[in-house]
Amino acid sequence: MSGWLDTVAGLALGLGQAVGLVGGGVAPPLAHGYVEGEYLRIAAPAAGRLDRLAVTRGQTVAAGAPLFAIDRTSAQWDRDRLAAALAQARAQRADLTSGKRAEEMAVLAAQSAQAAAALRLSAAELDRQTALVARKVASPDKLDSARAAYERDQGRVAETRAQLAVGGLGARVEQLRAAELAVVQADAALAQADQRLADLAPVAPTAARVGDTLFNVGEWVPAGTPVVTLLPPERVKLVLFLPETRIARTPPGTRLRVRCDSCPADAVARVTHVATQAEYTPPVIYSVGSREKLVFRVEAVPSVALPPGLPVDVEALP
Repeated sequence: MSGWLDTVAGLALGLGQAVGLVGGGVAPPLAHGYVEGEYLRIAAPAAGRLDRLAVTRGQTVAAGAPLFAIDRTSAQWDRDRLAAALAQARAQRADLTSGKRAEEMAVLAAQSAQAAAALRLSAAELDRQTALVARKVASPDKLDSARAAYERDQGRVAETRAQLAVGGLGARVEQLRAAELAVVQADAALAQADQRLADLAPVAPTAARVGDTLFNVGEWVPAGTPVVTLLPPERVKLVLFLPETRIARTPPGTRLRVRCDSCPADAVARVTHVATQAEYTPPVIYSVGSREKLVFRVEAVPSVALPPGLPVDVEALP
């Protein structure tokens, strides 16, 4: 009889200790929530066949690492064509600024020398005819012919000298300006083609973990459709729902203790955003008693790496 009483007394003592532990020894969590990731969805601006996939799911990539490439054959052809157009525009600009070639200048110099020799000959003939007419040996018609030939040769000398001067000059200002604008236009078109080539083979904008790859090599990818999703560490946050009684005591900057099945004991989070309007607790939050209560959405940055979707509880730090 005494043994049975001792057993009952022991059970009652244990139950009383358990009730005391639940009732006053363990404080309820400040709020419930979950881990959320803001993924980067990397896409190409133009449609095409997926030519290369350089990453796999779960892989960690560094900033600047290649992710994938859309077939760039046509884009490369277009880029080569524009590079040739730029080279042509630059050559035309150089041709306009350099004047005539040395061989052409030599031809003009020879023509100028020939004109000067003809002028000397016609000048001598004019002098001779002038003397003959003065002695009344030659007719005035021959003098007129000699004077006309002299004036003609004078004009030819002036013409060849002007051609030599112009041959050493570049093109007119308007022509040079048009040539310069053609080079600028061709250079911009080439830069645009280079950017298009780069856009068809994007790289990681920051260090991140590959969340998913959405196409296989050889598949057709529509323009603007994500091919790879990335999750940078700094884009992982906690989404919490606090009752209005705790909002005033949890401003941005507040540090909270984080609890979950796989969280380390020293895991904490810093509040970065507090909603200005209340909402009903989402059904994914696992506290049945708080589902129908108005709460405020709070975002916090965890101090440790946590996988998106993980349910967490937070407690106020002392």
